[in-house]
Amino acid sequence: MMIQQILVYLSLAIAVGFLVRKFFWKKRKKKSKPCNDDCACH
Repeated sequence: MMIQQILVYLSLAIAVGFLVRKFFWKKRKKKSKPCNDDCACH
């Protein structure tokens, strides 16, 4: 393989990994709110 193909595949893998992490990764909910969902604090 030429160095250009390695760089292209590496950048493609980084881009796909970023998109998967941004859109499909399950987010952990932080429970830092001292109140429930029915209050007007958020």
